[in-house]
Amino acid sequence: MSASYTNPHFLLRRLHSLLGLLPAGGFLCFHMWENSQSRYGAEYYNHYIVEKIQGMNYVHLAEIFAIALPILFHTFYGIVIWWKGRSNVMQYGYMRNWAWWVQRISGFAIFAFLIYHVGWTRIWAEFEPAAAKDMYGRMQDLLANPAGAIAYIAGLTFALYHLCNGLWTMGITWGLLTTAKAQKQAQLVALGLFAVLVFFGIHSLLGFGLFGLEPMLSVNPLTAHIGG
Repeated sequence: MSASYTNPHFLLRRLHSLLGLLPAGGFLCFHMWENSQSRYGAEYYNHYIVEKIQGMNYVHLAEIFAIALPILFHTFYGIVIWWKGRSNVMQYGYMRNWAWWVQRISGFAIFAFLIYHVGWTRIWAEFEPAAAKDMYGRMQDLLANPAGAIAYIAGLTFALYHLCNGLWTMGITWGLLTTAKAQKQAQLVALGLFAVLVFFGIHSLLGFGLFGLEPMLSVNPLTAHIGG
């Protein structure tokens, strides 16, 4: 297909990359920050993180129109890209070809993980008041199970790879990386960012306690100055 502003694929491809960065990628980073607040314990996490967010005006509309629908568009148009593209890693095992293939596979893995994770937490909480009031405990139960912890870490790793590699391909798609040297340098930066985010992503879960280990807790900032 020719690159033209009148070509629907040209415009949809750029919308696809933009929605992958802002609503989807932005929410992923925000969600990692939410998880990191678990280090202050169950009371702080449940009341000052989960309840405060769920108590915001129009939160359900924001979840649908600012998060769910952009992610669904990004997912299904990603399937279109995969269907129209061709994986030739067996004939040409270049890093760029492998990156394209892993990007497509990670997209399917992330979608399956989101169904599992959102169903286990957000949707379940809509029908079970006890889960809504103690999301810390629900996450702790999930991550105490080795299978649940491995699935969560795998889903998080796939999502962060998809985001970081997507930033690199977005630079190419939008015409920001026009030379082979610039693309190579940007790819190395993206891989470095991926490694940093995976570290912080897994570290953000330690407040829940992984694999049944004791949660790694810090002093609650609301009580830190008591008696001071």
